[in-house]
Amino acid sequence: MAYMQAIVFHHTGYRLQKRPIPETGKDEVLVRTLMAGICTTDLELFRGMYDFSGVPGHEFVGRVEQDSKGDLIGKRVVADINCGCGRCNYCVLGESRHCLERSVIGIRSRQGAFAEYISVPRENLYVVTDNLDNMEAVFAEPLAAALQIPEQLHIKSQSEIAVLGDGKLGLLISFALSLYSQGVLLRGHHRDNLDIASRNGLQVQNTAAERDYKDTNPDSNRFDLVVDATGSPSGLQEAMDLTKPQGTVVLKTTSSGKPCLDTATIAVKELIIQGSRCGDIGWALHNLSNGRISVNPLLEAVYPFSEFEQAMQHASGKGAKKVLLDFSIR
Repeated sequence: MAYMQAIVFHHTGYRLQKRPIPETGKDEVLVRTLMAGICTTDLELFRGMYDFSGVPGHEFVGRVEQDSKGDLIGKRVVADINCGCGRCNYCVLGESRHCLERSVIGIRSRQGAFAEYISVPRENLYVVTDNLDNMEAVFAEPLAAALQIPEQLHIKSQSEIAVLGDGKLGLLISFALSLYSQGVLLRGHHRDNLDIASRNGLQVQNTAAERDYKDTNPDSNRFDLVVDATGSPSGLQEAMDLTKPQGTVVLKTTSSGKPCLDTATIAVKELIIQGSRCGDIGWALHNLSNGRISVNPLLEAVYPFSEFEQAMQHASGKGAKKVLLDFSIR
């Protein structure tokens, strides 16, 4: 039996563990991980979200090692992380992310990419074009999540939009929405991240000096669309306060904390609350390969897989952008 190295989260921490290389099931392929990204969701899983234990990691690019059909062997690939049952109405309609029996790579009932090898359903894979390097390809999954918002909503070029949270996802969402509207404002309190957004043509607002934006901020009730990407339980209420009557709030935050909401605001302002999660990986790759969105400014650091502990500490820092694990560095 062949073995690999994998990072395993458990209730008392994490450890590097020797594990058998996954066996591929029917219509699955074996992928050797080339590079993986540490996501805020990974950090939340480590802090106890979903009572997770196992191998995390869902942002990755790899090379196909085994494929029963043969045509994918040697190809670089990324993956849709939602693995449906293939039988229910959601799966038949191409909405496997809502399959009640789904497994989710690195999150729910399926090994993640913080390991040297991973088994992935063949239908979940997307081939990466040669003009994208590994560091760019890793961003396919989070960029797809950002691009899901304009797929869900009709965004007009004159729409006034605020994105709350200037972390990794907030920056990606701002870049994505700026393809559709000229009125995108990124609100946050990390000067370096706001500078990145500003250099890419976005309006920015540093909230670090604000004590009570609800009473003092002239932007209250201004925005047609507000996206909560704060990662904080309080972000949704902040988004609701900034949205104009009959506007839309998009919830991107997934947090182990419980939000406290003034539900009267939703009723009185007649707000639409839109949940938003995963998106179309193929569309994300298209935007990356055609240069419509550049993710290079979002790269914070690259660590060898063997230095996972240092990488996690770095990724946990306030305002940290994308931290990657490189499996080719020993």
